[in-house]
Amino acid sequence: MSLTEKPELPAGSDRLLDPTVLDTLVPSFPAGAVDDLRSRVHGPVYAAGDDGLAAEVATWNVAVQHTPAIAVGATCAADVAAAVSWAVAHDLRVAVQATGHGPVRNAAGSLMITTRRMQGLSIDPERRVARVEAGVKWVRVMEAAAEFGLAGLCGSSSDVGVVGYTLGGGMGSLGRKHGFAADHVHAVEIVPADGQLRRICADSEPELFWAVRGGKGNFGIVTALEIELVPVSSLFGGGLFFAGDDAPAVLHRFRQWAPMLPEEVSTSVAILRVPDMEELPPPLRGQTVVHLRFAYAGDDHALAEKLLSPMKVAGTIVLGYVGPMRTDEMDSIHMDPVDPLPAWEKGMLLAELTEETVDALLATAGPQVPVPLIMAEIRLMGGALGRQAQVPNAVAGRDGAYSVLVLGPGVPELAEVVPAVGKGVLGALMPWAAPGVLTNFLGDVTGPAEVLNAYPADAQRRLMEVKRTVDPAGVFSFGHAI
Repeated sequence: MSLTEKPELPAGSDRLLDPTVLDTLVPSFPAGAVDDLRSRVHGPVYAAGDDGLAAEVATWNVAVQHTPAIAVGATCAADVAAAVSWAVAHDLRVAVQATGHGPVRNAAGSLMITTRRMQGLSIDPERRVARVEAGVKWVRVMEAAAEFGLAGLCGSSSDVGVVGYTLGGGMGSLGRKHGFAADHVHAVEIVPADGQLRRICADSEPELFWAVRGGKGNFGIVTALEIELVPVSSLFGGGLFFAGDDAPAVLHRFRQWAPMLPEEVSTSVAILRVPDMEELPPPLRGQTVVHLRFAYAGDDHALAEKLLSPMKVAGTIVLGYVGPMRTDEMDSIHMDPVDPLPAWEKGMLLAELTEETVDALLATAGPQVPVPLIMAEIRLMGGALGRQAQVPNAVAGRDGAYSVLVLGPGVPELAEVVPAVGKGVLGALMPWAAPGVLTNFLGDVTGPAEVLNAYPADAQRRLMEVKRTVDPAGVFSFGHAI
């Protein structure tokens, strides 16, 4: 089958191409076509078989390795527009990657646009707005904004790209006070399937603006965002590691304590199985521990200490610090890994966290259970995360009281075991599930139907209408595609 031959769809069907079908397409190009593409863009272009292709499309989560037909290292929005136009003309689907933290599956046979060279960043401190190009990581935004007493709504790791994280919602350590990162997007610069760069906002193309903020990469390649920064004069945060034997006491205390917290506090707790690596602190090395994360976005640090105090006596603390910190030090709250690794992950939402919920988690992922998992995490939601943005968007998951994320090693030796175990943990929590899933926590999915079901019914309809309007041929069918 060549790229000019499309798989037959069922009679009368108006569904978009299933991305699993796209993997079977074998690309072929007319003579000189790749050279023509090279003449249109400023960045490098690699075709299958070229030296440098694998490095260009390498992922941070190395469990997924991309084998596109073509890769374009975009340096600017014009490169993106040219690459999309060329791909459509040659009947290629388009994939995109900045840091490679969230690959869903191999973008095989695609034209993959890598955006990491697009590093434009400017901050208007008076308007409290940052313009961020597609390759910028949160670390640069947080460092630049901190000079003005401002912060972006970064997630648990500032090594992640701003654009992909924000388009999927974006829930971080300031979320309960300020909401999702997508709630603070003022404008989006995007190249849809027509290859034309557009700047959209609430007053222009409102339906596309609604959809792209929460709809991830389904509607085009976002080349830049204008995001609102929030004033943060001080922050009190950090993490405490408890002995694994105290997991029942810590988790049950957490379920009683967390719902009573004010919106200024964002918190989570995770059962961590820490690898036995020399570079890790001895109290954690090779141990199963419980990690409490705490961030208070307010000026009253004495109140923060008082709010945290019930958890500090919930078990034996083996390591940790919670105290005043700068906003560009927030990585120390979650202490996410910085080096590339293979990972499998999947999430869900909880409507409540009861005594039985905690017992179900302990029974399937507790320290005493010999499972090949790295982490089972519960994050408190609510507050601003539960309210629609001032300019409404498509972000899923606002009805959740808690989010759950299960993470395991994505290595070939455990390719079947880890997903089965992880899904087993989530299955045990289903009696307390809330509708939907946070898009950034969808992880491993079976296909577009599962992605679409992460959203409420009305949002599903609107997302599909926008998809059919701006991408009727399914050009953007990789990642968490609907």
